[in-house]
Amino acid sequence: MADHDNPRRNVHDYRDRYADLPVAEFTGEGDPGKLPEAGSVAWRLSAEPYDADEGAFAALFARFMEQVDTSAVRAIVVGGWENPYEEGSEAAIRPLTDNAARFPALRALFVGALQSEECEISWIQQSDVTPLLEAFPGLEQLEVRGGTELAFTPVRHDALRTLRFESGGLPAAVVRAVGQCDLPALEELDLWLGVENYGGDSAVADLDAIMSGERLPALRHLGLQDSEIQDEIAAAVASAPVVARLETLSLSMGTLTDLGAEALLTGQPLTHLRELDLHHHFLTGSMIKRIQEALPGVQVDLSEPEDEEDEWRYVAVGE
Repeated sequence: MADHDNPRRNVHDYRDRYADLPVAEFTGEGDPGKLPEAGSVAWRLSAEPYDADEGAFAALFARFMEQVDTSAVRAIVVGGWENPYEEGSEAAIRPLTDNAARFPALRALFVGALQSEECEISWIQQSDVTPLLEAFPGLEQLEVRGGTELAFTPVRHDALRTLRFESGGLPAAVVRAVGQCDLPALEELDLWLGVENYGGDSAVADLDAIMSGERLPALRHLGLQDSEIQDEIAAAVASAPVVARLETLSLSMGTLTDLGAEALLTGQPLTHLRELDLHHHFLTGSMIKRIQEALPGVQVDLSEPEDEEDEWRYVAVGE
């Protein structure tokens, strides 16, 4: 079960809170006069994931625009569109971008907030999400779940503060595009890299631009997570220029072993960090003790230890 107090902690559906706002599910049914104030909640819009009716999400979105003062809407959580395991997220993205002028206050957006019983993360059919940043220049928070058919192209966006891609396999082209973006206000970046079997084909070299931090001058949190090459990533992080300006670093959810942890401990100092998240790991007890002793002033999450002697090492989120 996800930790709703920590938005970086594994998978949840944002049915309670999102972007520091309570979530209100919009169904389009009932008395519109009883809806909450438009800017007081994060609105969750979700068509039935197994609804075969073409245009189900567009119809729901049209009712939303009729019944809610969209000029005051600050946050939207998109759950499912019709058949998200077969149809791409363009079915949800296009109604948003086509009507962007009606959402001048929108600051936070999540696309694909589905639990595994609704649609496994690797089954979610995404699409090009770049138009969302192009249509909403004031957007401060963009989060996307699902890597299948996901596309992203380099952009400049002056307002974005949080960018998060959750996947069981993040395409290398998306990883490279993130590094090629100019995001002067970005403070938090999370990439769930996943595994090759589900499309996670990135190599450490694909992270070079992110590791340099040249286009990310405001970055304070970096998450390079859920990877089957977590040791290699840790070794690269050990000398990455961006690390010196970070407050929090997450190398969690992957197949981190003593080899990667050794690289971290012998690389550049990490004592300036406030938090180091390594949860879900394959570290030995002696290495866990070394990390704790080396970073006494850092809040280090070493929870969810897996069997370091197990030959089958797995990431926390795959299928």
